[in-house]
Amino acid sequence: SAMSNEFYLVALMALPILGGLLVSVLPKGSPGLAKQVALGVSLLVLAVGVMAGLAYESGSADPFQLVAQWDWIPAWGVEFALGVDGISLVLILMTVILVPVCILAGWGDADGTSGTVRGYFAWILILEGLVLGVFAATDVFLFYVLFEAMLIPMYFLIGRYGGAQRQYAAVKFFLYSLLGGLLMLAALVGLYVLSIDQYGAGTFDYAALVGMDIDADIQKWLFLGFFIAFAIKAPMWPLHTWLPDAAAEAPPSSSVMLVGVLDKVGTFGMLRLCLPMFPDASKYFAPGIIILALVGIIYGALVALGQTDLKRLIAYTSVSHFGFIVLGIFAMTSQG
Repeated sequence: SAMSNEFYLVALMALPILGGLLVSVLPKGSPGLAKQVALGVSLLVLAVGVMAGLAYESGSADPFQLVAQWDWIPAWGVEFALGVDGISLVLILMTVILVPVCILAGWGDADGTSGTVRGYFAWILILEGLVLGVFAATDVFLFYVLFEAMLIPMYFLIGRYGGAQRQYAAVKFFLYSLLGGLLMLAALVGLYVLSIDQYGAGTFDYAALVGMDIDADIQKWLFLGFFIAFAIKAPMWPLHTWLPDAAAEAPPSSSVMLVGVLDKVGTFGMLRLCLPMFPDASKYFAPGIIILALVGIIYGALVALGQTDLKRLIAYTSVSHFGFIVLGIFAMTSQG
């Protein structure tokens, strides 16, 4: 029924965030309880994710399914709108499977660190809820807000629970991502102004923005605003330097979240926003982006060969792997 379909994506966002808040207020002297509650919440989210996957009808003509929509900031035409297509569903399932694994594998990650055990697992759950929201957002303003909000849990996971250089790594991660986010915000404001011109009222609705007819030169600037934000997030050479520091200093389970889930948000953004909204600009910049991707593939692999720290090794291989993904996206062929 329509009601239960609305429920899935809202539950996927709300359960981990509420679970994280619950874990954060558990008694301080019972770290074991915090871990068990966190694991229980993550398994519940996994169950909802699987149910959402089963409720999704592949082969349906609707671009987005399991849609949930409410007015959020009506004065700006902002809606709290969620929906999934095949791409986002796969990434949502990947996330809900990975988080319980991270919680189990990171059972002792917070022990003996400067932060509390309950804080660590609370941040992981809150991070999960925000990431699931990013993958499901069909309002571009909501996407942006969640994209920026994801920084906060990750900042604390690195900065409070990481290794010796954790403060440096956390601040570097935060500043890089914030810079990308500001460029995206500028492009988002530009899109909004264009939508007022074309529709008479401003909107951040994904389908409406994709349907706009944007001048080729303006497209280039807007494309760059989004693309650079995603290239930093991913990260793509030469904007990658925050990742090895962050991945090496973060606790292992947080590193997995960083490389396994957060980095995919960059790729997802390119597929979801850059290509459909700015098709001309995507074609225009494709040759240059492909060159950067090729450099990243080779550079990431060569630097990875010289690493003695396993987490740094994985970080550099993920820079290399990300080059392959970008190459696949901007080759603009079905094989890609």
